[in-house]
Amino acid sequence: MAATVRRQRPRRLACWALMTVLLADLLALSDTLAVMSVDLGSESMKVAIVKPGVPMEIVLNKESRRKTPVTVTLKENERFFGDSAASMAIKNPKATLRYFQHLLGKQENNPHVALYKARFPEHELGFDPQRQTVYFQISPQLQFSPEEVLSMLLNYSRSLAEDFAEQPIKDAVITVPAFFNQAERRAVLQAARMAGLKVLQLINDNTATALSYGVFRRKDINSTAQNIMFYDMGSGSTVCTIVTYQTVKTKDAGIQPQLQIRGVGFDRTLGGLEMELRLREHLARLFNEQRKGQRAKDVRENPRAMAKLLREANRLKTVLSANADHMAQIEGLMDDVDFKAKVTRAEFEELCADLFERVPGPVQQALQSAEMKLDEIEQVILVGGATRVPKVQEVLLKAVGKEELGKNINADEAAAMGAVYQAAALSKAFKVKPFVVRDAVIYPILVEFTREVEEETGVRSLKHNKRVLFSRMGPYPQRKVITFNRYSHDFNFHINYGDLGFLGPEDLRVFGSQNLTTVKLKGVGESFKKYPDYESKGIKAHFNLDESGVLSLDRVESVFETLVEDSPEEESTLTKLGNTISSLFGGGSTPDTKENGTDTVQEEEEGPAEGSKDEPGEQAELKEEAEAPAEDTSSPPPPEAKGAAAPEGEKAAEKDGGDKPEAQASVCRTLLSRFGF
Repeated sequence: MAATVRRQRPRRLACWALMTVLLADLLALSDTLAVMSVDLGSESMKVAIVKPGVPMEIVLNKESRRKTPVTVTLKENERFFGDSAASMAIKNPKATLRYFQHLLGKQENNPHVALYKARFPEHELGFDPQRQTVYFQISPQLQFSPEEVLSMLLNYSRSLAEDFAEQPIKDAVITVPAFFNQAERRAVLQAARMAGLKVLQLINDNTATALSYGVFRRKDINSTAQNIMFYDMGSGSTVCTIVTYQTVKTKDAGIQPQLQIRGVGFDRTLGGLEMELRLREHLARLFNEQRKGQRAKDVRENPRAMAKLLREANRLKTVLSANADHMAQIEGLMDDVDFKAKVTRAEFEELCADLFERVPGPVQQALQSAEMKLDEIEQVILVGGATRVPKVQEVLLKAVGKEELGKNINADEAAAMGAVYQAAALSKAFKVKPFVVRDAVIYPILVEFTREVEEETGVRSLKHNKRVLFSRMGPYPQRKVITFNRYSHDFNFHINYGDLGFLGPEDLRVFGSQNLTTVKLKGVGESFKKYPDYESKGIKAHFNLDESGVLSLDRVESVFETLVEDSPEEESTLTKLGNTISSLFGGGSTPDTKENGTDTVQEEEEGPAEGSKDEPGEQAELKEEAEAPAEDTSSPPPPEAKGAAAPEGEKAAEKDGGDKPEAQASVCRTLLSRFGF
């Protein structure tokens, strides 16, 4: 018996050792299990977390409030955030920064920069000649870019989430407006990197809201398509979205619910802030009239007084949404003089009459982009704080022609809850019920290039070509490959935005440059000299529009192919032949995406100048792309890069020939160096 015990003891010790290691790994993993989302609004933000035992919860800030003002106060040796910073706006308006997201990715000559200066003249904006952008000049020694200010706020939001979760958090999903272009999205990613956050995804706030709505109504979604319109009027902007819900058959999880963004319309400056600024101007005019004849200064010249008036205008707008009139009153507005005035809802609606006329605009844009009619919309749901204004609801109800507007969603927290659900789905630490999300491209992207062509008379001329990579309202994430098959020397091509005719003249000015980058390819001629006996299959450029809607050029390669005769006695050896030759100019990586199809866009001799969703001139076919990382010189690079790996050679193509020698394709790929993206 003793011998038997001695034989089992090592097994027990090994078992205990294994359990100890597994427990230690589990405990180490539990310290980083929590993920967070940040719903970054113009006026306030909501932070939500998911951790073991806490499925989806809104984070309370230090004042035990569920939303936190997007406000930062910067002094020489102190920084204040949220409610603490908002309280400093009266004492130190110059150092208190608000609505700075409107300056992200904007150059100095952008109309939104001039608009920001007009709205908040107390802030001194400097010009950065290197980045061609603006920064806040707090003092001669203190200056910060909008990205740096946003990174401070994101770091503060992470500290709130960590205090609430009682563990460190690095993974986050951040909401951005659907109308953000590439420059604005990259600015948010840059701010998140400076804050030390690992961004799982930048999700459009309208998509996050639609996801939250669908998750909590999963049982109501079936194979019949349901079209829902979300009208989101926040503090800074308005976005109208048409979403289609239905169940679809997925590759791995069977039949699952899906939401698809069908149409999007927006107004960048229509929101509660503009209403408050109109009220502030009205109150300032009333105060000046009360002091007329006393040789008093204009209240507009006093930044502290204007900060007090803006705060009172915010309160007044909220109260007038539920009352026909209200008394505005501020104690010691300026020069120890109190201010008191009665404001009616009718006066407020008259002040904002032109704003209310713009309410139906995003609805029409969304219907046009979705190619749908109002009769196909089953329900219109209100989102955002500014939709509580009665006149907004009245005008919107008339525009959509429905009996009533849907208010069965939390207008303030829906986007934060949808974003945190997506964070849990993207995190490896949690398993959630699948919900397929198909977002849509707002701004089309195309490739432009010029090549020489020879006409019948023997005269050579230049032909300008355009090939659409990502069409408007097309789904993403998505990878695409474009093949240049008539180049044998170094050349350049341009990556630009496509047709932006759906934007008005003012929106086009705000949009900025329509050129994303110019790519200069080097080594094309050398690759042709290296394989003179091989048949060229063209220069292939691999593009990726990732989950965050950020475009990257993964790699560019020159592909050659030849047929190799295979004798019968050497068949077992030569059938394994896969000749892949790569010349890598620096290491790199490509972001990992889950089962994204690859559209191959082939350069054609004859074809229309610019394609549409189903352009016959471009042979587009979906296929799976082999992961072959290469250096990506774009700045900043997309998040979540995986380790570098060698590209895989294509499988040999065998021909049936009986006893005849078999021929198989030998493919050579040379990765080209490029500059500009």
